[in-house]
Formats: sequence, C-alpha cells, structure tokens
Amino acid sequence: MFWASYLLAVLAIVLAWPVPVLLSRAQWPARSPFTAMILWQAIALAGGLSMIGAMLVYGLEPIGDNLIAGLRALAGMVLYNAPTTALGFWHIFALSAAALLTAHLVFTLLLTYYKIERQRRRHRELLSLLASPSAEGTGTLVISHNSPVAYCLPGGARSVTVLSDGLMAALEPAELRAVLIHENAHLSQRHHLLLWAFAAWRQALPWLPTTRLAQESVNSLIEMLADDVALKTESKATLIKAIAIVASGSAGNSGGADLRPEASSLALSGLDSAAGTSGADSARTTASRVSRLLSPRPELPAPIRSMVVAGSVLLLALPTLLLVVPGLLG
Repeated sequence: MFWASYLLAVLAIVLAWPVPVLLSRAQWPARSPFTAMILWQAIALAGGLSMIGAMLVYGLEPIGDNLIAGLRALAGMVLYNAPTTALGFWHIFALSAAALLTAHLVFTLLLTYYKIERQRRRHRELLSLLASPSAEGTGTLVISHNSPVAYCLPGGARSVTVLSDGLMAALEPAELRAVLIHENAHLSQRHHLLLWAFAAWRQALPWLPTTRLAQESVNSLIEMLADDVALKTESKATLIKAIAIVASGSAGNSGGADLRPEASSLALSGLDSAAGTSGADSARTTASRVSRLLSPRPELPAPIRSMVVAGSVLLLALPTLLLVVPGLLG
C-alpha cells in the first residue's frame, strides 16, 4: 500500500498539469475529435481517481496490508468504536481529505445538474411564449430575432432546435440544412452529457488547470464532431458560410426576443456563467472550426487512433489497478 499511494500521487500530479497542457496544445485532436474526446475523458476520470486514491491508500496504510483490509478496519472504527490509535494525524487528515473531496465532487456534479435543469426549464418557458413551430420539421422552433441564431436545447422527447427568423432569412436552403444537421448531431450524440460532466468538474476544481483546458477542448471537439456529421451531406463551402453567419449572431443584439446564449454549447449544456465559458471561448472555437475546414488534414491513421484509445483504457485502468491489486495480493 505504501508504494501504491505515492504512485497514485505522482499520476495525479502528471494528469493535473503536464498532460492536459500538452494535449490542449496538440494539433492532432482536430484530425480525430472522437479519439481526442475519449482521451480527455480518460484523463479526467483517471486524474480524479488518482487524487482520491492516493489519499485513501495513504490513510489506510497503518491499519491494513491492503485496501480491502484497511477499509474493513476503518469501518470497524467508524461503526463499532474500534481503537483508532494506529492512525496518526496525517493518516486521519488524508482519509478526511479523501472523503471531503469525494463528497465535494459528487455534490458539485448533482448541483450542476440541478442548475442545468432549472435553466433549461426557464428557457423552455420562454420559448413556449416567444417561439413558434418551424416549417423545417418537428422539434424545430423559430424565435423573432433579427440576428442569426441557432442552438439546440436538450430534453429527451422535448429536445428542440431553435432558429431565429433572422438566420432563416440569411441562409440559403443548403446552409440551413447544414445548421439543422449540426444541431441535431449534438442532440443525437448526447453532447450535453459531456458538457455537464466537464462543467461540473471545472466548478468543483476551478484552480486545477486540467478542468479549464479540458472544458475548452471538449467544447471545441463536440462542435467539430457535429460539423463532421453535417459534412456527410453538405459541402465544406456551405458549412463554412453557415458557421460564419451563425457566429455573427453573437456579435450584437439587434432587437427581438433576447434568447441567445453566448455560444451553442451553453444552450446545449444549460449553463451560462456557471459553465465558465466566455464569448472569447466561443470565438476561439469558431476560429478553430473554420480553420479546420479551410485547411483540412487527413484523419489520423487507424493504427494510431487505436493506440490512443488503448492508451486511454490503460490510463484509466492504472489507478484502478493500483487500488485493487494490493488488495488481491494481500
């Protein structure tokens, strides 16, 4: 258990700083956004597990030869008033920190979900008053707004895509189709769940560079994934023009129903300032999307993508093994 706690601590530090910084600066995620998304999720999960695991294993080390024995002894102390003299100050501190961090992460996840649902509910109430059904099909609403606006609002069977009449007037039919396909891709691929998880992670640990870099990167990657779906039926020129027109809608408010989020990902997640996403983030994402379309690069070769996915699985398995294997060997 002694060596496992230090290995977990080292892994937590590596995943908290150098790894996310290097990945956020890399160019290859734009070539294979789905693969990069898997890696970001593995980094987040492995990092959190390593942080909690390092403190837990260190705290249990004096009362058990392995994790299972240590947890049993700790349960005896908590439930049956067994002697705690074997635990020193720093061990108790580490166990308390592990428990508090776990509770903080779970509470923040639930609180973020509550905020998301509350904001979506308010948004739907506004839409019921100010929006009208679109001729583009079921699940599409139109708001009276001169600026070009397009976003989706998840909600299971109540999911809708919202367009402004200003956008519909500015787009050609093919460009409008590209926008609708893009927004529907967000809904069908459940991107709002990823945004919820990473927004909660950033809210829980705002001081950790990983959380900011991960959220910014994930916001960009989900837009690229939706772009790729639109490109299956529409041309790059059509999509680029549609992106530019929609992006111009965030530049100012020219009247009408002010239902515009700062970025499509905010409406998608149901968060505004709480999500930690700014207009600058939205502008960077738009620039990355357009640059990717103007200067396309081939997708990463299948063997490399497989290696990244395998590395993600191993990255997630490593802290798990460091926690479990000592118990199996004990």
